[in-house]
Amino acid sequence: MKRLILEMGTGTDLYGGDYTKAACRAVRDAIGHSSLSLFRSCGYNHRDMVVKVTIGVQDPGAVDTAQVAESLPRGNPEVSVVRGGLNIEDESQDTPTVIAAAAVEAFLDVDAEGWAIS
Repeated sequence: MKRLILEMGTGTDLYGGDYTKAACRAVRDAIGHSSLSLFRSCGYNHRDMVVKVTIGVQDPGAVDTAQVAESLPRGNPEVSVVRGGLNIEDESQDTPTVIAAAAVEAFLDVDAEGWAIS
């Protein structure tokens, strides 16, 4: 498997302290920057793509990884969550603003020998 795409994104939940919502927004931000024309152009099936998602938030256990995986429109997702991101505390509201970071990597089993830069 070769990594063909790497995109990064950020997402927030401003008022609810919802880590999953922030994570899904970070993934949406990341994949909104790419177009996977490679599949149509080269005859690959997007169902063969493995999509590795790494989410960084302050409370990794609070992210529903299945819900994050469901937010991806293509490929076979693998979601992991690590400590990262940022919380902005609002003492008057008693809930944090959650900022999540996402890295989305797309892998495909391709023959590297068949590729050349011209």
